[in-house]
Amino acid sequence: MTLPTKDQQTELEAAAFRRLVSHLRNRPDIQNIDLMNLAGFCRNCLSNWYLDAAKESGIDLTKDESREIVYGMPYDAWKSLNQREASADQQQAFEENRPKE
Repeated sequence: MTLPTKDQQTELEAAAFRRLVSHLRNRPDIQNIDLMNLAGFCRNCLSNWYLDAAKESGIDLTKDESREIVYGMPYDAWKSLNQREASADQQQAFEENRPKE
């Protein structure tokens, strides 16, 4: 087995990130709260991680800009088009499983 070089690894990770973002954009039926309850992260987490990486690299990016990169549109527009009210069960599961800071 040949391991990728550091540059190749970076390219592969970037490709995987782009594919994940594309997949999430194509599945707006999957609610963020469901992602949080099942996987412990959601689109907002991904956009926050992107923002953290930008800041670590000295790139001046806003939270709204990083969310637009992940959502493919302004966050408020995505919410109005796709976000449903969370059920009591979803909210309870979120409170039980949410990441502790």
